[in-house]
Amino acid sequence: MKSFITAAALLAATVSADLCQEGVEDTNGNFFCQKVNAITYTGVGHDGSYNKITSMDPTTGACSSAPYGYSGSLSPLDEEVSIHLRGPMLLKQFAVYMPHNSSTSPPPASKARRHVHDNRHGHAHAHMHKERNAKEEKRALGDIVSALIDGKWQTWANNYNGGAAAAAAPAVETGAPAAAPAPAPAPAPAPAPAPAPAPAPAPAPAPAAAAVEPVANRVGSGSSSSDSGEKSDPADATGNWARQAYYNSEAGIAAGLVFLNHQGGDGSGTWDMTYGNSLSYASKDGTAGAPSPQILADTTLASSTEIVIMTDQPCTDGSCGYTRPDTVAHHGFDGPSKAFFFEFGMPDDGQGGASEYDAVNMPAIWMLNAQIPLTLQYGDPKCSCWTTGCGEFDVFEVLAAGDTRCKSTLHGNVAGGDSDYFERPTNGTIKAALLLFDDNIHIKILDDSTEFGPNMGTTFLKEMAADTMEDSVEKLVSLFKLGG
Repeated sequence: MKSFITAAALLAATVSADLCQEGVEDTNGNFFCQKVNAITYTGVGHDGSYNKITSMDPTTGACSSAPYGYSGSLSPLDEEVSIHLRGPMLLKQFAVYMPHNSSTSPPPASKARRHVHDNRHGHAHAHMHKERNAKEEKRALGDIVSALIDGKWQTWANNYNGGAAAAAAPAVETGAPAAAPAPAPAPAPAPAPAPAPAPAPAPAPAPAAAAVEPVANRVGSGSSSSDSGEKSDPADATGNWARQAYYNSEAGIAAGLVFLNHQGGDGSGTWDMTYGNSLSYASKDGTAGAPSPQILADTTLASSTEIVIMTDQPCTDGSCGYTRPDTVAHHGFDGPSKAFFFEFGMPDDGQGGASEYDAVNMPAIWMLNAQIPLTLQYGDPKCSCWTTGCGEFDVFEVLAAGDTRCKSTLHGNVAGGDSDYFERPTNGTIKAALLLFDDNIHIKILDDSTEFGPNMGTTFLKEMAADTMEDSVEKLVSLFKLGG
């Protein structure tokens, strides 16, 4: 993760925007105010542009890019995004929900790294979208569907109709595995891996003089209710958001998603002297590459180990835009309305980093514009759209080895970080949700009884959004209003 703003700027922005009036602690340049159970960022989307990568030459190291314009609710994070996890972490469940009129299936082909809060992990925070019509692509009764279960691809005829449209589902449904599309083909073998390159330096703004591709000219671009400025209910007529992807470590189920890492050249993906390791399929423990998709084991990810979660839909015929040659490439999670549910723990493994840039015992969950890992997440900043503002959101990030506090931060052409924090779940696991809707980003710790079922009801989502829209010391809620 990288940082677009200094610690002083963070403090100045957050003192009037969250619970810092109740007290502030400065820890090595990182500011911590109050422990909370929910944080909301308002006014996330904006009009702007970033430089989209258009070519990478592994022989010369040259990368080219072109200015790309964006606008609308949550932009540019309304584009395809990837979810990233860094150990030590135990991921028990993960689910992705979208309105029923959305789909994570690949859109038509279009022509269309990471950080440590300035002073820290090669992710300076150290992990450190393009609008398109969300075309409905539902699986009909009788369709053949597949899912990766216990390491084997299972195929069956679909006999689940998603529930009768006339009957609204309850706010929280019973968790059950969702059907997923057929597996992606394994990529061609690649040479032996080598250590990944060092993280990129601090970002620079996009050049203003170059021409920007207008939104209206993009293949597959379209409007949503939030684009038009109309407030819509966070659900369709059925009252539900449908589960698009699901992982359960104990059941050995992974449907609608794949686990990747940065071990290209080990079983899948590629490695070269110029760009280092590309994305690869991750081994079961996340520490190595694999020749094909694997289900992440029910185990704790080792300290500093990074896992990338994307959809199970491979990029084909330019459907993801430009990607690094020979990388493992899958679509991200698309759309201006999406929700990610996690059950996870961040145990303290007792390690201490050799320096403030060593991401040891500093677990994190963050979200990137999917173009970043598909090109170059770590390395030459000219080869990543990160530096020109294509978007990153840190959901739960520990900023120092062994610290028990998790911060959140938005990075991009509009940036800011709430100085209130979540308690790191060092013992056992917690459940939490990340909801992107109506130009706001909501993070909330959930009740342990919350189930990640086939649907999430409108009442649950509406209450989550409403309950996190006002600062409250009593309710442990922090509101961060972005400028612009």
